[in-house]
Amino acid sequence: MDQILGTIGSAIGSVLDNPVIKFGFQIVAIYWAILWLAAAYWAFRDMQLRSENPIAPYLSAAFVIAFTPLLFPLAVFAYRIVRPQERIGEIYERNLAEEAMLAEIEAVRHCPTCDRTVHSEWIICPTCRTRLNRVCPNCSKLVGLDWSLCAWCGRDFERPEIVATSTISSSARQALGAGEATAAVRSAIRPADTRPTRSRSGDSLAES
Repeated sequence: MDQILGTIGSAIGSVLDNPVIKFGFQIVAIYWAILWLAAAYWAFRDMQLRSENPIAPYLSAAFVIAFTPLLFPLAVFAYRIVRPQERIGEIYERNLAEEAMLAEIEAVRHCPTCDRTVHSEWIICPTCRTRLNRVCPNCSKLVGLDWSLCAWCGRDFERPEIVATSTISSSARQALGAGEATAAVRSAIRPADTRPTRSRSGDSLAES
């Protein structure tokens, strides 16, 4: 038995002492070491894409390297379990999609009174009869209630107090104009009425 075991051991030793076999083992060892370092670099780059913490990538690479070339596959497996599930780019895209969805929801117009969905071209809410828009008196297009001027024709919407003031001032001007006209008529009529009276009185004196 010992002779058989010795024969097998000598055969294995001769195989391992073969230069080609030794070179093959060296190639495998080098490849495994490169794979180990590549796994550490992969963990470093992957953590950079998944975390904004500047220290986390270095810790991930050190975690893989600390498991040595013999056990680094276990380190890679453990890293894939504890790493963040989403990348920073994926989180950013998801946030953009959510913001776009919120913007679309906010773009849908609602009635300020009953909160029902209304059309942008409606003038009055058909549910609660709240006024939504108004018509420009110049171009007959719909304008917002809070607009100070028309965006299509440039018509400047006057405020009610300004309109009232201008109405009062125009009325005063008309009244003043009417008073001046009456005074002018009276001043024009009086000399015409007095002159014949004086002439008649002079004629009567002459006749007497």
